[in-house]
Amino acid sequence: MAGGAVQQSPPGEEVAAQAASLFKDSGSPTIFDKIIAKEIPSKIVYEDDKVLAFRDINPQAPTHILIIPKHRDGLTQLSKAEERHKEILGELLYASTVVAKKEKLDDGYRIVINDGPQGCQSVYHLHIHLVGGRQMKWPPG
Repeated sequence: MAGGAVQQSPPGEEVAAQAASLFKDSGSPTIFDKIIAKEIPSKIVYEDDKVLAFRDINPQAPTHILIIPKHRDGLTQLSKAEERHKEILGELLYASTVVAKKEKLDDGYRIVINDGPQGCQSVYHLHIHLVGGRQMKWPPG
């Protein structure tokens, strides 16, 4: 962008993140819990006993996959991680590498974890965005 301007996320994303934060600790099932339970269809690309990965319905790159723990266990956002979550955090990152290889993202990809309203988190069930298939920009915005 000219003049060093920083690209802003669409206002709708910020509004959605603010709205989602009002219910972040409600304990109610999230859309991801419903996807795990197969109540909502998704295009699953990877699944094991601890992790589920599926295509984002609003992709920001040619490849945009969400990777989630199957059991939330209080892990609504990264900043809420506790020592007991160390194993699942490793499982999520490892699954990211498996999915990236499966998707043939040999030239690189980006891993994103949005945290809280200012991080534009819109679902309070920890999740990793795996994006690739195009040249990423820096700063991310």
